[in-house]
Amino acid sequence: MRIRSYFLIAIAALAVLVSETGLSSLWAQIMVSPVALTGQVSSIEEGQMEGVLVSAKKAGSTITITVVSDQQGRYAFPANKMEPGQYSLRIRAVGYDLDGPGTVEITPQMKATADLKLRKTKDLASQLTNAEWILSVPGTEEQKANMLDCVGCHTLQRIVKSQHNADEFAQVMTRMAGYANGSMDPPLHVQTYPEARTINPERFRKQAEFLSTINLSSGPQWKYSLKTFPRPKGRATHVVITEYDLPRPETEPHDVVMDPEGMVWYSDFGEQYLGNLDPRTAKVTEYPVPEPKPDHPRGANDLEFDKEGYLWMGMLLQGSVAKFDRKSHHFQVFTVPPGPKSNVAQQAMVMPLRSDVDGKVWMNDVGIEGLHRLDVASGKFETFEPFKGDTRPHAVYGVSADSHNNGYFLDRRGDSVGRIDAETGKITLHQTPTHNSYPRRGHMDLQDRLWFGEFRANKFGMFDTRTERFQEWVVPTPWSSPYDVTADKNGELWTGGMTTDRVVRLDPNGGRVTEYFLPRNTNIRRVFVDNSTTPVTFWVGSNHGASIVKVEPLD
Repeated sequence: MRIRSYFLIAIAALAVLVSETGLSSLWAQIMVSPVALTGQVSSIEEGQMEGVLVSAKKAGSTITITVVSDQQGRYAFPANKMEPGQYSLRIRAVGYDLDGPGTVEITPQMKATADLKLRKTKDLASQLTNAEWILSVPGTEEQKANMLDCVGCHTLQRIVKSQHNADEFAQVMTRMAGYANGSMDPPLHVQTYPEARTINPERFRKQAEFLSTINLSSGPQWKYSLKTFPRPKGRATHVVITEYDLPRPETEPHDVVMDPEGMVWYSDFGEQYLGNLDPRTAKVTEYPVPEPKPDHPRGANDLEFDKEGYLWMGMLLQGSVAKFDRKSHHFQVFTVPPGPKSNVAQQAMVMPLRSDVDGKVWMNDVGIEGLHRLDVASGKFETFEPFKGDTRPHAVYGVSADSHNNGYFLDRRGDSVGRIDAETGKITLHQTPTHNSYPRRGHMDLQDRLWFGEFRANKFGMFDTRTERFQEWVVPTPWSSPYDVTADKNGELWTGGMTTDRVVRLDPNGGRVTEYFLPRNTNIRRVFVDNSTTPVTFWVGSNHGASIVKVEPLD
């Protein structure tokens, strides 16, 4: 009992010391928890370095663990995250490379130490995120914003490191316009539309001329300086990040969701697979998805659960949505009926969550810039075209439903949040406070508030469907281009920068923002929060990296 009392007194004293000395909460936890590997990160230029991502991967493993150095340059890997074995180490800190080999041996019941020395990089250009390239290049806001259309398939390094002139760029862009969804950074994975498209290269002339001024077409060096964002600081370093490699290097995990049993599911943006990851064992199982249109490009986008626990997916250019039984592993496919535009039917999004109200499921159709509503029992479709006859560009993308199964949609080529009355079919458009905000994707909460990402405006958006009022919050890092937004059990908002590799956490009441930097280029799209943990856990697919990423904040 005396020993236990002394131990508790020591812990209490330690807590006071931590509070008085201002040590990070990360180290408050680490100092009273087992640690497998620790060390200090430093460089000649900066000395002790805060905000350096240190990643460790065991030989033969598919799992990479990442922690972040604190204000004193210290990093530490929790013992419960690392098994004994040989580990390779890597770092991410823009402007720096690891000086020397990064390997360490983890042994049972022994804490390993590895101090890391960094040196100035000789190739800064290869380390920049897409947002840093947009920030660096000269040009108008409109010219830079148009570059956001490029990052879905490849990084901007392909553009700025090229030597194309304007004519050559116009030809390249014409060819790429024939690539379908799920294409990714040639030659790894390219799919073309089923029918040849007649596209005039002059359509891309203006953009091609701009791109030829920011690349290497006129010389071996850029005529502008490269700008970078600061490394994480303070609370943004209090995190553990886990990456799970997927078996196929061409896998494009677009949506990632977790079921009540803790199993992680993902859609493949470029192939006919529905994947399952067991985070406890890192085992991956893939289920072949039917191909109702074998001559069309493959791949899926949205993954959503209905009230009964069935998993629904939008099957893109297969012109269908599918319902998946997690127990029997059986797919039921619903294909849009033949019609004048059925060849270009594209169901990226599906919303079955409120189908318990009336037995109907909402889905978008990029091919008609509209939506369909499926009666599950009869298999019949209703079609809604909110922008029919409007000559301005539109694209119905994110689809949600309120508690009465009224349909809501986001126009990712404009600034509208639309509503379709479930009983009358009446369509109402609500304009976001920011013009040309490009609302892309979001989620409805239990209070019928729709939270969404404003891709071009660089903001979080919220539309209260009951009061029909909007609120917006700016994402601090410029050109983040948030794709999706979800709210957690504590009322905090989560999104990801599609161009910054940063997971963004916002308290909408106090305005506090934390941005967690990820270890690799991630191209963040659909975001998911697991509310069963404390703190909550964030999940996302690395759409261009063939991995599933888990972000565990420590406070």
